[in-house]
Amino acid sequence: MFPVVDVKEHEFFNQCNWSHKDKIPGDTMTWLEWILSQSLLRIAESNPQGMDGFWLQKGTTLLLRLLKSLQEDVQERAATSLATFVVMDDESANVDPARSEAVMQNGGIRMLLDLARCSRESAQSEAAKAIANLSVNTKVAKAVADEGGITILINLAKSMNRLVAEEAAGGLWNLSVGEDHKAARGLANLAAHGDNNDNNAAVGQEAGALEALVQLTSSQNEGVRQEAAGALWNLSFDDRNREAIAAVGGVEALVALVQQCLNASEGLQERAAGALWGLSVSEANSIAIGQGGGVAPLLTLARSEVEDVHETAAGALWNLAFYSGNALRIVEEGGVPVLVKICSSSRSKMARFMSALALAYMFDGRMDEVALVGASSDSSSKSVNVEGARRIAFKHIETFVLTFSDPQMFSMAAASSAPAALSHVAEAVFIHEAGHLRCSRSEIGRFVSMLRNPSPILRACAAFALLQFTIPGGRHAVHHAGLLQEAGAGRVLRAAAAATTASIEAKIFARIVLRNLEHHQLGMST
Repeated sequence: MFPVVDVKEHEFFNQCNWSHKDKIPGDTMTWLEWILSQSLLRIAESNPQGMDGFWLQKGTTLLLRLLKSLQEDVQERAATSLATFVVMDDESANVDPARSEAVMQNGGIRMLLDLARCSRESAQSEAAKAIANLSVNTKVAKAVADEGGITILINLAKSMNRLVAEEAAGGLWNLSVGEDHKAARGLANLAAHGDNNDNNAAVGQEAGALEALVQLTSSQNEGVRQEAAGALWNLSFDDRNREAIAAVGGVEALVALVQQCLNASEGLQERAAGALWGLSVSEANSIAIGQGGGVAPLLTLARSEVEDVHETAAGALWNLAFYSGNALRIVEEGGVPVLVKICSSSRSKMARFMSALALAYMFDGRMDEVALVGASSDSSSKSVNVEGARRIAFKHIETFVLTFSDPQMFSMAAASSAPAALSHVAEAVFIHEAGHLRCSRSEIGRFVSMLRNPSPILRACAAFALLQFTIPGGRHAVHHAGLLQEAGAGRVLRAAAAATTASIEAKIFARIVLRNLEHHQLGMST
């Protein structure tokens, strides 16, 4: 059972193929199964190098045979081994595709689901863990869904046993994740519009799945709440799921969760904020989150020193700030200093970018009328100095944009008509994670309107944002270019690039966006 030994040469393993199982005395077979299950579990846990051949040629088959043992402890150790041997890296939770698919190809998914449906909670927990780990592989996740695994996991997630419920919720989390979303985690949430995947949609369409997950966000166990919130975050990538989650009380449940998790683990905080970020893509949900008390706890999470937490909260606040009522709530709740701090000091470029965009939405003039109406009609409205907040916001938006400016490079680009000069600037300022962001028609229109704003700071910010959204190679660059063309943005961009009152940054950014649009037009015409 060592890597240097050719497994095929071992008569012991040949016997354990069970081809002559009926000829092996019962006591001997019982002993063999017990020893094998213990040994394979130890090997899986130690994960020694050079074992791929063994696992693929013999080990997987042995574990699946043991899964059908009459001995309950052997079954459970086999399930634990299956959950363990596929994991390549505990920290990143990456799984070996060949090993996980070997389990699937040898009928292991059905066996694990059958074990998960037995009455023993210890077996349910181990089977659910194996299913969850295997489902990190999207091919296996599809097989789990096709075999009816979603319903089984939903039922297990309702278990009163903490371990069973947590492992089952984790399985639903993995089933709800598409390959692209795994790569980018939280940032991929912004790629939600229309980028649906089969597994994601399958979970959402399973009867009772979304309602069960929403109910699990109020579980007494933090681990279950975390996995449920994570699954809802992933499921909100799908347009249909997003509205269906809201229809079964998801907005209210997740606002309550984010209010309650302010002293919880970083993982729960990130996923709760992420779920609201995903739901807030739609106008109705965004307004409901603001009216339901979601702004204040999101601002609390945005104050976190943990990058993943404040980045995710900033994303949710960016979505919320698009709507004037929410923008005013963010100001009234003291959100400007919070967003300013992220914009100026976060180590995450994405967090800084989204905070700057949220501030731009809040002070591009659309909130002013709401602020005036609120001040005159609502005696409970909090007193805020909007003009003072605007000045602070503009100062830090400008500083953010200038952090991407190189005077020498920009001067060369301004003086040159050569495409290479603009390309050098584009490469230097591009935020690679921004390639995952997908804006709606109304959002793109908002940035085009900002290009006409009297404030040169907002014009520069809008040009910078459109540059990020249209860079060739960006995941949604073609989509954004199409929206800009529909909006007739070319004329506005040319005016911005030539404006005498514009900063050199705004002019160069506008020229790069025009170049990007030309690139995409050529691509669509060939």
